[in-house]
Formats: sequence, C-alpha cells, structure tokens
Amino acid sequence: MTDAPAKLRILHTEASMGWGGQEIRILTEAQTFRAHGHEVLIAANAGSEIADDAERYGVPLTLLPLARRNLSSLLTVRRFLNEWRPNVVNTHSSVDSWLVALARIGLKPQPRVVRTRHLSARVPRNFASRWVYNRGADFVMTTGEAIVADLSADGFVARERLAAVPTGIDADIFRPGDKAAARAALGLPQDRFLFGIVATLRSWKGHSYLLDALKIVGDPQAHLVIVGDGPQQQNIEAQIAALGLAPQLTLAGRQSDVAAYLQSFDVFVLPSWANEGVPQALLQAIAAGLPVISCPVGGIPECTKGLETVTLITPKDAAALAGAMKTAMTARPDAGALERARQTIVAGHSREVMYQRALRYFTEN
Repeated sequence: MTDAPAKLRILHTEASMGWGGQEIRILTEAQTFRAHGHEVLIAANAGSEIADDAERYGVPLTLLPLARRNLSSLLTVRRFLNEWRPNVVNTHSSVDSWLVALARIGLKPQPRVVRTRHLSARVPRNFASRWVYNRGADFVMTTGEAIVADLSADGFVARERLAAVPTGIDADIFRPGDKAAARAALGLPQDRFLFGIVATLRSWKGHSYLLDALKIVGDPQAHLVIVGDGPQQQNIEAQIAALGLAPQLTLAGRQSDVAAYLQSFDVFVLPSWANEGVPQALLQAIAAGLPVISCPVGGIPECTKGLETVTLITPKDAAALAGAMKTAMTARPDAGALERARQTIVAGHSREVMYQRALRYFTEN
C-alpha cells in the first residue's frame, strides 16, 4: 500500500459522447467519492452527454479534447495533468485511456492511472492494446468478474493487476413502493401486467427480441414499458408498428429518475445478448423488489447467482423469452424470496461497497 493522502485528487476521463450505464457509473462513483471528501473532477468532450449531466450530479467538469488520438489533444491533456496534478486518473474509454497513458510519461509527480473496463466485449489482443492496458495503466478495474476472467485468461493482463468493482446502487432510492401510486403518477395502466425494461436503445440490449416475445405471448393483458432512448429508436418504433403492438406499449423515453418506473412494474426484463458488465438497472430492479428475466451474458450470472427470483434464458431466443414472460404472469415469486434477493443485492452492491473497493485500487500498487 502506498502512502496515499487521506483525501485524493481524482480525475475521471471519458471520451464517449453518448449516454448509458458507463456514463452513469462514472458520475455515480464521482458523486460518492465527493461525499467522502475527495476532490473529484470529470474531463469530457464538449457536447457530450456526460458533460451535460455532470452538474445534475453535482460533479465538477472540465472540457478537454478527448475525441481523437492526435498531437494537439495529447499536448492539451498533458498540460492539464501537469497543472491540475491529480493523484489518480481513472480512464474509461479507449481514446482517453490512450491520451492519458501517453500524456503522463515523464511527468513529475506522475499520477497513478486506473483503467476501468465497463463492457464484456473482448479487447483486441494486439500490441497497442497490450501496451495501453499494461504499461499505460497501473491497474485495471472492471465492472464484473466475468470481465476480469476474460482479460486474465490468456495472460493479456496479469491477474494481480485486475479487480472487479461493480457499480453501487442507492438502496434508499431503489426499494419497493406503492405500485398503484407509481402507475397513477406516470400515467401507466392500472389493470395490466407490466413488463418493463430500463436500458439505452442499443441492439445488444435485446429490445427487438423482447418485442417479438411480447407478440408471441399474445395476451392483451401484457403491457411493455420501455424506458430509455438511443440509436435503435427508429428501428424499435418501426418494429412496434409492424407487429401491431402499439396498444401494448409505452415508450417512456430517457428518464433521469427511474425509481418510480421500477416500482410500477410487475417484472423487469433485460434480454441483453452481448457486452454487459453488471447492469445497474438490473441491480436497481432487484433492489426495488422485482422478479427479473434476463440472459446469462457478461456479469449477469455472477450478480444474480442463487437468486430464485431471477430467470435466465437463452440470448436471442424470443420463444424462450415469451415462455418466461407467460410463466411470470401466473407464478409470481413470494414476498420472502423477493426480499431475500433485495437484501443480497443491497449487501453486495451498495455505494459504500463500491467506494471502499475503488478506493483500495486507487491507492494500492
């Protein structure tokens, strides 16, 4: 263990322009570290979603050119590191990880660099990737053990330089509530069985298979609420029209506060077929007292292991998904099982657990 200062100066860098679980994780982690008295700053591109939302999370922001790997961006990042002098730089995407890795060379003092890998998609095993993960970073955090296993299985990153730090959730916000009141407040039908998904509209989140499954279920009492926006918006709207599902759908769009939606659902569905770490919305749903239907992808099996309220089905299988949905409409888990699942998630995935784990790797060689 290094002799780290009691309070750290932490810089998060994020090159992404979009919005999803990764950006929410960065803001949530930054917010939690600030609550513990650390100085935290997020560096992002102008016009990015995370830059637009930083103020809402109460996290200071600086704009840096992180969109491209070029000399101008490299020099700007290096100058900023030399001026702001963070103890730790936590990088999150490919471009910013490269820029920080190169910019810190020769700096005195040199900041510790921790690379967080959020997705379970396989990292290319080429020289450039090996350098940025092994020489460009002092440690690699992931959002789940499945990603740790993939990065270390072939020696790509040494196991002792890897650790999983799943995103923490706020159990005071994500908890069971008054279903009827939540539906009334959100304008959702009181007399329908509500399946819900909270996810950015990306292909691998499985919305298309969920719509196909809803059609197969063929029960007008089944109603699907889709919370989120994203690049698949037009495709999803076209599929809804083609399947004639509009009367059974609510497209809620992106919501800054999803707790009430979770409290309104009967079942949470996340049929992701790729790239997942440990999905925050899934953890939030279980903490809100919901049974879950999902797929054994990425970190989902590890965070739901032993939970009798979770059903995992084959990815990309609309018929299997429909079968699980039909079963869920007639065989709801008992209250005791739902509460046990909630307590398991809260114990292992609180914000404080996330904070203590991340703090360790921010300060340990």
